[in-house]
Amino acid sequence: MNDPAAARPHELRLDLPAAHSAERMARGVLRQFAQREGVPEPEIDSLEFVAGELLTNAVDHGGGERALFEEDLRSRVRMTLVLVVRPGGWTLRVSDQGGGDPAELRQRIGAGGEPDLDDERGRGFFLLAQMVDRLDVVPSEDGLGVEFVATRSYPEP
Repeated sequence: MNDPAAARPHELRLDLPAAHSAERMARGVLRQFAQREGVPEPEIDSLEFVAGELLTNAVDHGGGERALFEEDLRSRVRMTLVLVVRPGGWTLRVSDQGGGDPAELRQRIGAGGEPDLDDERGRGFFLLAQMVDRLDVVPSEDGLGVEFVATRSYPEP
């Protein structure tokens, strides 16, 4: 007998201060949620890596000004994480409040090719694009920043 509830996606939503301490906490919550939802462990490792990179980007470039703790923030700048788990895959959305041009970021993601290994920066998008089926950037829902959308499918166990 097919259970219609089992086929529906399940969602985790986190509203976080744009600080690295919140990023660490969010990765732990995300891991527990994915385990509870039955995501295979190797996929959880990939998901946690992608989430960590996107949240770090939100803190460092999305209004958090590299804040380590919430009390280090100059304003109440936020970031959000939304994870939707469906049978055989997931979609992760991370948004920030730091402005940014989605078209410019989309172009950087789509540039392809190998990153310059002598450059201290610029490898994150390349690595993320290799780990997911699709990586896109859209305006954030609140209009204050951008939202990265990463989607990955995998064979069900």
